[in-house]
Amino acid sequence: MKRDKKHETRDTKLQKQNVIRTFLFVVFFSIGAISLGASILSDDLVQYYRNRQLLKAAQESLDRLRSLNVDYDVLLEQLEKDPNLFKRIAAATLGTEPEDADAIYPRATAEQLAAARRVLTKEPSQQPAEPVMPGWLTRSSEPRRRMMLFFSGGALILISFICFGTAKHTPKKQE
Repeated sequence: MKRDKKHETRDTKLQKQNVIRTFLFVVFFSIGAISLGASILSDDLVQYYRNRQLLKAAQESLDRLRSLNVDYDVLLEQLEKDPNLFKRIAAATLGTEPEDADAIYPRATAEQLAAARRVLTKEPSQQPAEPVMPGWLTRSSEPRRRMMLFFSGGALILISFICFGTAKHTPKKQE
């Protein structure tokens, strides 16, 4: 009866040790694999963020072109519906004298119109020269830090296999 209790307590201790050992193995191996993978894939991650920034800029440009197309379509539709629109906008656009003597038209010079056009066609947000990347990726993509990540990840993986691998079972002593 005493032997059974000793074996049970020993078995429960071994089970607890195996759970702790497995947990530590998973933690050390995961951290090592993540740091090893991050060091290897940092160039690909940098390229990914650059491509994402370029895609965003292209999408903004495409949206702006779509907006301009809609504006031009509306203007062409208005010109088709009202042929007198040419006469009304010619004075402001081309700087010609208005035909209607009773109408008051704005007197804008070519320089003022050019300045207004530059302001209206100016990009709403200037694109940054470098794509916005997370700080951790910027730091980890440096060659010195990549090597350090690679070797520390490899060391953690080795430690997890050596120290927290399967437990060696010692033969039970027969009493």
